[in-house]
Amino acid sequence: MITSIRLVNFKNFADETLRLGPFTVIVGANASGKSNIRDAFRFLHGIGRGYTLADVVGGRYGAGGHIEWNPIRGAANEVVRFGHESFSIAATLKKPKGLAKTMRHRIEVGAGGRSGFRVTGEKLVENGYEATYTSHPPRGDPVREQGDDEHLLLRVAKKEGQIRLGHRVAVRPDQPALTQIRSHKIIRACRDEAEAVAGAFADMRFLDLAPDLMRQPSFPGQTVLGDGGENLSTVLQGICADAKRKGVLTEWIRELTPMDVQDLEFPADPITGRVQLAIRETDGGRVSAYGASDGTLRFLAMLAALLGPDPARLYFFEEIDNDLHPSRLHLLLDLIETQTERSGVQVVTTTHSPELLSMMSDRTFADTSVVCRLPGATEAIIRPVSEIPQAAELRKSQELGRLLADGWMEDALAVTRNRDREDGE
Repeated sequence: MITSIRLVNFKNFADETLRLGPFTVIVGANASGKSNIRDAFRFLHGIGRGYTLADVVGGRYGAGGHIEWNPIRGAANEVVRFGHESFSIAATLKKPKGLAKTMRHRIEVGAGGRSGFRVTGEKLVENGYEATYTSHPPRGDPVREQGDDEHLLLRVAKKEGQIRLGHRVAVRPDQPALTQIRSHKIIRACRDEAEAVAGAFADMRFLDLAPDLMRQPSFPGQTVLGDGGENLSTVLQGICADAKRKGVLTEWIRELTPMDVQDLEFPADPITGRVQLAIRETDGGRVSAYGASDGTLRFLAMLAALLGPDPARLYFFEEIDNDLHPSRLHLLLDLIETQTERSGVQVVTTTHSPELLSMMSDRTFADTSVVCRLPGATEAIIRPVSEIPQAAELRKSQELGRLLADGWMEDALAVTRNRDREDGE
């Protein structure tokens, strides 16, 4: 599980840290920086998939010209905060899969190189102090003095469990070392640690659900839900093949929608063979995906993602409350909180819904942050909502949601920051 992500000069963040839990909620006004946090996660995701910096930032295209990876939003020069030459992203991971250690990965990216960006520094550290590898300072290095500008020099651990770093490894600076050092002759523990962190970054999903795509029938055998909700019918069909999972699925549908669901059906089109989705109710009525509401389809897609046999380690949902009736929000929260606790799946979401703050559990509230731009400032800040003065008390009185809608959080943070500056002087 990723427990924190620190952004330095990334987009509109000067130096901010987002604290993460099993279920993390991010609130904030439009243009405050919520989507920039999503871009930071996508940057890590691209690293985990072994892409070059040019791929991650500018997009990756297959041999036939089809896009395999969408670029980071905005122009390339907008990734680095205005007036600066580099940015860094640091992520802390609690015991990535296969490891009993807490790992921290930090990468610094600057302008330069053939692709427009190059890694200028990178470090992978275990338990806060023992380095798996670290970028070697270029000044005074004999290889640098000989004019080798085509490599990033790393120092790799000499022995497992030792702080002392051993031999140098030269890696391409247009791609993070995290997915390069596995090919070098280094101790297996270092390779395992790098692969575990890269695997955690790679196992993320960014779902931007589109009802029109979810209504379309699917080819038989498609078991992966697309980012827009494609293949919804066959993914649900796979879940229903397991009687226990099907029971959980139908029970949640009854809770999340006003439909009295008896069964899910998956008729195949006789001509194309594509699988369709239909919901049958106890009175014999039958509602196809074409007739289902947008909110019902979003519920079904979230259920498909969270209840499937092979979920991702982290899901990022933008505006999770879209198309959902306020009376159903507490059930959606219950679903996500239950599944993140039971299965170990991590969920991060942005929202504009003030009601969510009053409905969520105390654990989720502790992992909820606000993103905002204070008056007169160009950079955004990230703060845990629970640390805003009086926020916890106002939440109990059901007033926090209304105050969020009125911009109270931004005002409270502005007052707090000014007070901190005065105390510092």
